Amino acid sequence: MRAKRFTLESADPAEIRALAERPADVGGTVAAILADVRERGDEAVLELTRRYDGEVAGLRVAPEELDAALAGLDPEVRAGLDTAIANVRRVAEAELSEDVAVGLPEGHMVTLRNLPVARAGVYVPGGRAAYPSSVVMCCVPGRVAGVTELAVATPPGPDGKPSAATLAACRLCGVEVVYLMGGAQAVAALAYGTASVASVDVIVGPGNSYVQEAKRQLVGLVGIDGVAGPTELLVVADGQADPELVALDLAAQAEHGPDSVVAVASPDTALLAAVADAVTRLAAERPTVQDAPLALVLTPSIEAAVEFANAFAPEHLELACADAPRLAGMVNASGCVFIGGGAAFGDYAAGSNHVLPTGGAARFYGPLGVSTFRRRQALVSLPESAVRALAPHVSSVARAEGFPVHAESAEARAGSPASSGDQA
Repeated sequence: MRAKRFTLESADPAEIRALAERPADVGGTVAAILADVRERGDEAVLELTRRYDGEVAGLRVAPEELDAALAGLDPEVRAGLDTAIANVRRVAEAELSEDVAVGLPEGHMVTLRNLPVARAGVYVPGGRAAYPSSVVMCCVPGRVAGVTELAVATPPGPDGKPSAATLAACRLCGVEVVYLMGGAQAVAALAYGTASVASVDVIVGPGNSYVQEAKRQLVGLVGIDGVAGPTELLVVADGQADPELVALDLAAQAEHGPDSVVAVASPDTALLAAVADAVTRLAAERPTVQDAPLALVLTPSIEAAVEFANAFAPEHLELACADAPRLAGMVNASGCVFIGGGAAFGDYAAGSNHVLPTGGAARFYGPLGVSTFRRRQALVSLPESAVRALAPHVSSVARAEGFPVHAESAEARAGSPASSGDQA
């Protein structure tokens, strides 16, 4: 891992993110894939999956394959997934809210309802690695939200088969529909629908730059959870933090790839130096840790480090400091905050979601959750007394906006005739 030192004054969030590798612009390639799938459907999806992932006989995974994968799952992995599912479900259930009825002064009622989408698509990365944890993080909130049908799309491995651990996680999460397809073509199939793939209302899940760009280009046709970029971890630490534990947490996130962004902000120069040394040593001894950049930010105080974190708005934020509970109250922009550390727990079994906003999007986005799969609906009940009370206000504003027929409609319901000038 490559370390670069900054002071608070020189630590620009964009410059720190620019230290990591960035993929080439894939917009044009993705647009062509989406158009191909829209035109040729299954034929295009199969052709593209075979080209980019591996040979597959068909798109739909048979139910007996899910059963076999679960039956053959390592008991310890099963126990870990069961724990993750239970904890994610508990947190997701806490997000559910009842309908809210609001009585207004004019005598009418507006009821705000939260309704689930009918179908949701979940993209689960695959290929060289398996991500059953992403099945849990995406499918459990969807189930709690009340989605009628969840469909998982995951690419085949080099042997043309899906990950057994991913299939087992699908079965544990109650997913019956699994498609063996990956990349932008999988996202396109879920959005447009094909002969074999039913179209969905929302598409969620992590994935590479092609997957994320496909989601971005299809916003409007479907809802999405956000456009996820490379993994990020910022650790705010004081002199009492254990540099070995901090280094391990940073190295863990660097396993996601060389485009991961990891950083430490601290007022303690000795701590920063110790973390840099530990990260270098640990990464050299662990082949799964990629050559991600490490930013070391020296701040004048621990509070200034938290303010930097708010400006950076990281995906994961660890507060590895003595006063972490108090400092947590100062954080207003982070996908997930770990008081004391332990971001790896959030990736798997803590109950929080690991599908989080990246690239500074934590300023306006939150984690994937039940609300991702639900939409609000307003029910408006207008008794005659409310119509008469509100009609003059509707009429005056509508005419000011140049919409006289809106005014005429409101006036007619209130029993007051529209002016002759508006009727002409």
